[in-house]
Amino acid sequence: MCGRTACSLAADKLRRACAYRDRRGQYRQPEWVGQERYQPSYNKGPQSSGPVLLSRRHLHQKEEGNRYRASTTVFIFSAKMCDADSSERVLMDMRWGLVPSWFKQDSLSKLQFNTSNCRSDTMLSKSSYKGALLNGKRCVVLADGFYEWQQQSEGKQPYFIYFPQTKDAMDKETEGDEEWKGWRLLTMAGIFDCWKPPGEGEMLYTYTIITVDASKDVSFIHHRMPAILDGDEAIRKWLDFAEVPTQEAVKLIQPTENIVFHPVSTFVNNIRNNTPECVAPIELEAKKEVRATPGNKVMLGWLKSFQEGSPQKKENYLPKRTSQVIHTCLPKKTSADVLQQWLGKQGQPAAKKHKA
Repeated sequence: MCGRTACSLAADKLRRACAYRDRRGQYRQPEWVGQERYQPSYNKGPQSSGPVLLSRRHLHQKEEGNRYRASTTVFIFSAKMCDADSSERVLMDMRWGLVPSWFKQDSLSKLQFNTSNCRSDTMLSKSSYKGALLNGKRCVVLADGFYEWQQQSEGKQPYFIYFPQTKDAMDKETEGDEEWKGWRLLTMAGIFDCWKPPGEGEMLYTYTIITVDASKDVSFIHHRMPAILDGDEAIRKWLDFAEVPTQEAVKLIQPTENIVFHPVSTFVNNIRNNTPECVAPIELEAKKEVRATPGNKVMLGWLKSFQEGSPQKKENYLPKRTSQVIHTCLPKKTSADVLQQWLGKQGQPAAKKHKA
Protein backbone atom coordinates (compact mmCIF):
# COMPACT_ATOMS: atom_id res chain seq x y z
CA MET A 1 0.00 0.00 0.00
CA CYS A 2 1.01 3.66 0.05
CA GLY A 3 -0.42 5.87 2.76
CA ARG A 4 2.26 8.50 3.32
CA THR A 5 4.70 10.29 1.04
CA ALA A 6 7.20 13.16 1.05
CA CYS A 7 7.50 15.78 -1.68
CA SER A 8 9.78 18.55 -0.48
CA LEU A 9 10.92 20.29 -3.68
CA ALA A 10 9.77 23.86 -4.19
CA ALA A 11 7.29 24.42 -7.04
CA ASP A 12 9.87 25.79 -9.48
CA LYS A 13 12.32 22.97 -8.78
CA LEU A 14 9.55 20.40 -9.05
CA ARG A 15 8.83 21.69 -12.55
CA ARG A 16 12.49 21.38 -13.51
CA ALA A 17 12.67 17.88 -12.05
CA CYS A 18 9.77 16.84 -14.32
CA ALA A 19 11.34 18.10 -17.55
CA TYR A 20 11.01 15.79 -20.55
CA ARG A 21 11.62 15.53 -24.31
CA ASP A 22 8.56 16.01 -26.49
CA ARG A 23 7.84 14.17 -29.73
CA ARG A 24 10.17 16.51 -31.60
CA GLY A 25 12.97 15.95 -29.14
CA GLN A 26 12.67 19.38 -27.59
CA TYR A 27 13.47 19.77 -23.91
CA ARG A 28 10.35 20.98 -22.08
CA GLN A 29 9.18 21.69 -18.57
CA PRO A 30 5.52 21.01 -17.77
CA GLU A 31 3.44 24.05 -16.96
CA TRP A 32 1.88 24.37 -13.53
CA VAL A 33 -1.86 24.42 -12.94
CA GLY A 34 -2.48 25.76 -9.45
CA GLN A 35 1.13 26.38 -8.51
CA GLU A 36 0.01 28.83 -5.82
CA ARG A 37 -1.69 26.01 -3.93
CA TYR A 38 1.21 23.59 -3.90
CA GLN A 39 2.91 23.18 -0.52
CA PRO A 40 6.12 21.10 -0.17
CA SER A 41 5.85 18.52 2.60
CA TYR A 42 7.96 15.85 4.27
CA ASN A 43 4.85 14.08 5.56
CA LYS A 44 1.89 14.01 3.20
CA GLY A 45 -1.15 11.80 3.79
CA PRO A 46 -4.50 11.04 2.13
CA GLN A 47 -6.98 13.93 1.81
CA SER A 48 -4.11 16.37 1.50
CA SER A 49 -3.22 17.74 -1.92
CA GLY A 50 -0.17 16.73 -3.89
CA PRO A 51 1.50 17.19 -7.29
CA VAL A 52 0.69 14.95 -10.24
CA LEU A 53 1.59 14.90 -13.92
CA LEU A 54 -1.13 14.43 -16.53
CA SER A 55 -1.69 14.98 -20.23
CA ARG A 56 -2.59 18.56 -21.13
CA ARG A 57 -5.42 17.25 -23.28
CA HIS A 58 -7.37 16.28 -20.15
CA LEU A 59 -7.80 19.98 -19.57
CA HIS A 60 -9.24 20.48 -23.06
CA GLN A 61 -12.32 22.68 -23.08
CA LYS A 62 -14.86 23.35 -25.78
CA GLU A 63 -15.88 26.69 -24.42
CA GLU A 64 -13.41 29.23 -23.11
CA GLY A 65 -14.17 30.19 -19.55
CA ASN A 66 -15.13 26.76 -18.20
CA ARG A 67 -14.03 26.50 -14.59
CA TYR A 68 -12.32 23.64 -12.84
CA ARG A 69 -11.18 23.28 -9.27
CA ALA A 70 -8.41 21.35 -7.54
CA SER A 71 -9.55 21.38 -3.91
CA THR A 72 -10.56 24.97 -3.12
CA THR A 73 -8.96 27.00 -5.89
CA VAL A 74 -10.73 27.79 -9.17
CA PHE A 75 -8.68 27.83 -12.35
CA ILE A 76 -9.66 29.46 -15.63
CA PHE A 77 -7.89 27.63 -18.45
CA SER A 78 -6.84 29.48 -21.56
CA ALA A 79 -8.00 28.66 -25.08
CA LYS A 80 -4.54 27.35 -26.04
CA MET A 81 -5.40 24.09 -24.25
CA CYS A 82 -8.08 23.34 -26.85
CA ASP A 83 -5.60 21.95 -29.37
CA ALA A 84 -3.31 20.28 -26.84
CA ASP A 85 -1.14 17.38 -27.90
CA SER A 86 -1.88 14.35 -25.69
CA SER A 87 1.86 13.88 -25.11
CA GLU A 88 2.21 17.34 -23.56
CA ARG A 89 2.39 17.29 -19.78
CA VAL A 90 1.15 19.63 -17.09
CA LEU A 91 1.70 19.70 -13.35
CA MET A 92 -1.40 19.91 -11.20
CA ASP A 93 -2.09 19.97 -7.48
CA MET A 94 -4.82 17.40 -6.76
CA ARG A 95 -6.48 15.98 -3.67
CA TRP A 96 -5.26 12.51 -2.64
CA GLY A 97 -8.20 10.10 -2.45
CA LEU A 98 -10.21 9.59 -5.63
CA VAL A 99 -13.80 10.81 -5.71
CA PRO A 100 -15.63 9.05 -8.58
CA SER A 101 -17.40 11.31 -11.06
CA TRP A 102 -20.64 9.42 -10.41
CA PHE A 103 -20.64 10.17 -6.65
CA LYS A 104 -23.96 11.96 -6.04
CA GLN A 105 -23.70 13.16 -2.44
CA ASP A 106 -23.11 16.81 -1.62
CA SER A 107 -20.33 16.16 0.91
CA LEU A 108 -17.12 14.15 0.63
CA SER A 109 -17.61 13.03 4.23
CA LYS A 110 -20.37 10.76 2.89
CA LEU A 111 -17.93 8.79 0.74
CA GLN A 112 -17.93 5.50 2.64
CA PHE A 113 -14.87 3.80 1.14
CA ASN A 114 -11.12 4.46 1.08
CA THR A 115 -9.82 5.42 -2.36
CA SER A 116 -6.29 6.59 -1.56
CA ASN A 117 -4.95 3.34 -3.07
CA CYS A 118 -6.24 1.22 -5.94
CA ARG A 119 -5.27 -2.44 -6.28
CA SER A 120 -3.98 -3.27 -9.77
CA ASP A 121 -5.79 -6.60 -9.82
CA THR A 122 -9.22 -5.03 -9.29
CA MET A 123 -8.89 -1.60 -10.91
CA LEU A 124 -10.71 -2.74 -14.07
CA SER A 125 -13.58 -4.24 -12.12
CA LYS A 126 -14.17 -1.73 -9.31
CA SER A 127 -16.66 0.94 -10.34
CA SER A 128 -14.70 3.59 -8.46
CA TYR A 129 -11.78 3.29 -10.89
CA LYS A 130 -12.90 1.44 -14.02
CA GLY A 131 -14.66 4.34 -15.73
CA ALA A 132 -11.83 6.81 -15.13
CA LEU A 133 -9.20 4.30 -16.26
CA LEU A 134 -11.05 3.35 -19.46
CA ASN A 135 -11.47 7.05 -20.20
CA GLY A 136 -7.71 7.52 -20.09
CA LYS A 137 -7.59 9.45 -16.82
CA ARG A 138 -4.09 8.29 -16.01
CA CYS A 139 -1.67 10.41 -14.00
CA VAL A 140 1.78 10.17 -12.42
CA VAL A 141 1.96 10.91 -8.70
CA LEU A 142 5.20 12.64 -7.72
CA ALA A 143 7.16 12.26 -4.49
CA ASP A 144 10.67 12.23 -3.08
CA GLY A 145 9.69 8.79 -1.83
CA PHE A 146 7.07 7.04 0.29
CA TYR A 147 6.94 5.63 3.81
CA GLU A 148 6.01 2.11 4.78
CA TRP A 149 5.81 0.44 8.19
CA GLN A 150 7.20 -2.99 9.02
CA GLN A 151 5.21 -4.86 11.62
CA GLN A 152 7.40 -6.05 14.51
CA SER A 153 6.64 -7.67 17.85
CA GLU A 154 7.40 -4.44 19.70
CA GLY A 155 5.60 -2.16 17.25
CA LYS A 156 6.00 -0.83 13.72
CA GLN A 157 9.28 0.36 12.19
CA PRO A 158 8.90 3.01 9.44
CA TYR A 159 11.07 3.02 6.32
CA PHE A 160 11.57 5.64 3.62
CA ILE A 161 11.59 4.17 0.08
CA TYR A 162 12.84 5.98 -3.03
CA PHE A 163 14.78 5.74 -6.31
CA PRO A 164 18.57 5.31 -6.14
CA GLN A 165 20.23 8.71 -6.43
CA THR A 166 23.34 9.82 -8.28
CA LYS A 167 25.96 11.90 -6.53
CA ASP A 168 24.76 14.83 -8.67
CA ALA A 169 21.55 14.81 -6.64
CA MET A 170 23.54 15.92 -3.62
CA ASP A 171 25.34 18.75 -5.38
CA LYS A 172 24.05 22.31 -5.40
CA GLU A 173 21.76 23.03 -8.34
CA THR A 174 22.21 26.13 -10.45
CA GLU A 175 19.36 27.79 -12.32
CA GLY A 176 21.49 27.88 -15.47
CA ASP A 177 21.66 24.10 -15.73
CA GLU A 178 19.34 22.89 -18.49
CA GLU A 179 19.16 19.32 -17.29
CA TRP A 180 17.93 18.64 -13.77
CA LYS A 181 20.68 17.11 -11.65
CA GLY A 182 18.92 17.15 -8.31
CA TRP A 183 16.84 14.57 -6.49
CA ARG A 184 15.22 12.01 -8.80
CA LEU A 185 11.51 12.00 -8.01
CA LEU A 186 9.66 8.76 -7.42
CA THR A 187 7.05 8.47 -10.18
CA MET A 188 4.01 6.39 -9.20
CA ALA A 189 1.19 5.35 -11.51
CA GLY A 190 -2.15 6.84 -10.58
CA ILE A 191 -5.73 7.33 -11.75
CA PHE A 192 -7.57 10.61 -11.39
CA ASP A 193 -11.16 11.73 -11.76
CA CYS A 194 -13.19 14.92 -11.80
CA TRP A 195 -16.16 15.26 -9.46
CA LYS A 196 -18.75 17.99 -9.55
CA PRO A 197 -20.93 18.25 -6.45
CA PRO A 198 -24.68 18.82 -6.86
CA GLY A 199 -25.89 22.36 -7.40
CA GLU A 200 -23.47 25.17 -8.04
CA GLY A 201 -20.38 23.39 -6.76
CA GLU A 202 -17.25 23.41 -8.88
CA MET A 203 -15.12 20.60 -10.28
CA LEU A 204 -12.75 18.81 -7.90
CA TYR A 205 -9.74 16.87 -9.20
CA THR A 206 -8.67 13.86 -7.10
CA TYR A 207 -6.32 10.90 -7.56
CA THR A 208 -5.50 7.43 -6.29
CA ILE A 209 -2.17 5.55 -6.30
CA ILE A 210 -2.16 2.13 -7.97
CA THR A 211 -0.58 -0.64 -5.85
CA VAL A 212 0.91 -4.02 -6.75
CA ASP A 213 2.43 -6.98 -4.92
CA ALA A 214 5.70 -5.89 -3.33
CA SER A 215 8.94 -6.77 -5.07
CA LYS A 216 11.05 -9.46 -3.42
CA ASP A 217 13.49 -7.18 -1.60
CA VAL A 218 10.89 -4.92 0.01
CA SER A 219 8.29 -7.59 0.84
CA PHE A 220 9.77 -7.92 4.35
CA ILE A 221 8.49 -4.39 5.03
CA HIS A 222 5.01 -4.79 3.53
CA HIS A 223 3.34 -7.10 1.03
CA ARG A 224 2.13 -4.21 -1.19
CA MET A 225 3.89 -1.29 -2.86
CA PRO A 226 3.01 1.50 -5.33
CA ALA A 227 3.22 0.76 -9.05
CA ILE A 228 6.37 2.71 -9.90
CA LEU A 229 7.04 3.94 -13.44
CA ASP A 230 10.80 3.68 -13.91
CA GLY A 231 12.04 5.96 -16.68
CA ASP A 232 10.61 8.57 -19.02
CA GLU A 233 9.42 6.07 -21.62
CA ALA A 234 7.17 4.38 -19.05
CA ILE A 235 5.91 7.80 -17.92
CA ARG A 236 5.21 8.81 -21.53
CA LYS A 237 3.20 5.67 -22.26
CA TRP A 238 1.19 5.97 -19.06
CA LEU A 239 0.29 9.62 -19.65
CA ASP A 240 -0.34 9.59 -23.41
CA PHE A 241 -3.85 8.15 -23.30
CA ALA A 242 -4.63 9.17 -26.90
CA GLU A 243 -1.77 7.13 -28.36
CA VAL A 244 -1.44 4.33 -25.79
CA PRO A 245 -4.68 2.42 -25.11
CA THR A 246 -5.60 1.15 -21.67
CA GLN A 247 -4.83 -2.48 -22.58
CA GLU A 248 -1.23 -1.56 -23.40
CA ALA A 249 -0.78 0.94 -20.58
CA VAL A 250 -1.76 -1.51 -17.84
CA LYS A 251 1.22 -3.71 -18.83
CA LEU A 252 3.39 -1.04 -17.19
CA ILE A 253 1.79 -1.76 -13.82
CA GLN A 254 4.18 -4.16 -12.09
CA PRO A 255 6.62 -4.25 -9.16
CA THR A 256 10.08 -2.76 -9.54
CA GLU A 257 13.36 -3.75 -7.90
CA ASN A 258 15.04 -0.44 -8.71
CA ILE A 259 14.46 1.19 -5.34
CA VAL A 260 16.42 1.68 -2.13
CA PHE A 261 15.28 2.36 1.40
CA HIS A 262 16.39 3.15 4.93
CA PRO A 263 14.78 3.09 8.38
CA VAL A 264 13.51 6.37 9.79
CA SER A 265 12.33 7.55 13.18
CA THR A 266 8.79 6.99 14.45
CA PHE A 267 8.73 10.78 14.46
CA VAL A 268 7.06 10.40 11.03
CA ASN A 269 4.13 8.50 12.55
CA ASN A 270 2.49 11.76 13.54
CA ILE A 271 1.14 13.39 10.37
CA ARG A 272 1.57 16.82 11.99
CA ASN A 273 5.35 16.40 12.04
CA ASN A 274 6.63 17.98 8.85
CA THR A 275 10.39 18.53 8.96
CA PRO A 276 13.45 16.88 7.36
CA GLU A 277 13.69 14.61 10.41
CA CYS A 278 10.85 12.58 8.87
CA VAL A 279 13.17 11.27 6.13
CA ALA A 280 16.42 11.22 8.12
CA PRO A 281 18.13 7.79 8.34
CA ILE A 282 18.47 6.24 11.78
CA GLU A 283 20.55 3.40 13.15
CA LEU A 284 18.59 0.28 14.07
CA GLU A 285 19.55 -1.86 17.02
CA ALA A 286 21.48 -4.99 16.08
CA LYS A 287 18.48 -7.24 16.70
CA LYS A 288 16.48 -5.25 14.13
CA GLU A 289 19.07 -5.42 11.37
CA VAL A 290 17.57 -6.94 8.23
CA ARG A 291 20.56 -7.41 5.97
CA ALA A 292 23.85 -5.84 4.98
CA THR A 293 25.01 -5.42 1.39
CA PRO A 294 28.03 -3.83 -0.29
CA GLY A 295 25.73 -1.05 -1.43
CA ASN A 296 24.93 -0.18 2.17
CA LYS A 297 28.60 0.40 2.84
CA VAL A 298 28.74 2.82 -0.08
CA MET A 299 25.92 4.90 1.41
CA LEU A 300 27.44 4.68 4.88
CA GLY A 301 30.78 5.93 3.64
CA TRP A 302 29.16 8.68 1.62
CA LEU A 303 27.12 9.96 4.56
CA LYS A 304 30.13 9.76 6.85
CA SER A 305 32.17 11.81 4.42
CA PHE A 306 29.54 14.54 4.50
CA GLN A 307 29.57 14.51 8.28
CA GLU A 308 33.35 14.91 8.24
CA GLY A 309 33.19 17.65 5.58
CA SER A 310 35.23 15.73 3.01
CA PRO A 311 33.04 14.11 0.34
CA GLN A 312 34.54 11.00 -1.23
CA LYS A 313 35.69 11.43 -4.81
CA LYS A 314 35.80 7.78 -5.80
CA GLU A 315 32.13 6.97 -5.42
CA ASN A 316 30.13 8.69 -8.15
CA TYR A 317 26.84 6.93 -7.54
CA LEU A 318 24.75 5.55 -4.77
CA PRO A 319 23.81 1.84 -5.09
CA LYS A 320 21.83 1.16 -8.28
CA ARG A 321 21.52 -2.63 -8.42
CA THR A 322 18.40 -3.76 -6.61
CA SER A 323 16.28 -2.75 -3.65
CA GLN A 324 18.28 -2.67 -0.46
CA VAL A 325 18.01 -1.39 3.06
CA ILE A 326 20.43 1.38 3.97
CA HIS A 327 21.48 1.66 7.61
CA THR A 328 23.49 4.54 8.98
CA CYS A 329 25.55 4.68 12.13
CA LEU A 330 25.24 8.45 12.40
CA PRO A 331 24.02 9.78 15.75
CA LYS A 332 20.32 10.60 15.80
CA LYS A 333 21.12 14.18 16.77
CA THR A 334 22.77 14.91 13.42
CA SER A 335 20.98 12.57 11.01
CA ALA A 336 18.34 15.13 10.04
CA ASP A 337 21.01 17.72 9.29
CA VAL A 338 23.02 15.24 7.21
CA LEU A 339 20.02 14.13 5.16
CA GLN A 340 18.91 17.73 4.69
CA GLN A 341 22.30 18.41 3.11
CA TRP A 342 22.03 15.15 1.18
CA LEU A 343 18.66 16.13 -0.29
CA GLY A 344 20.05 19.52 -1.20
CA LYS A 345 17.38 21.45 0.67
CA GLN A 346 18.18 25.14 0.66
CA GLY A 347 16.30 27.54 2.89
CA GLN A 348 14.12 24.86 4.52
CA PRO A 349 13.29 25.17 8.23
CA ALA A 350 15.65 23.29 10.51
CA ALA A 351 14.48 19.95 11.83
CA LYS A 352 13.22 19.80 15.38
CA LYS A 353 15.13 17.46 17.62
CA HIS A 354 13.27 14.23 18.26
CA LYS A 355 13.20 13.02 21.83
CA ALA A 356 13.68 9.30 22.06
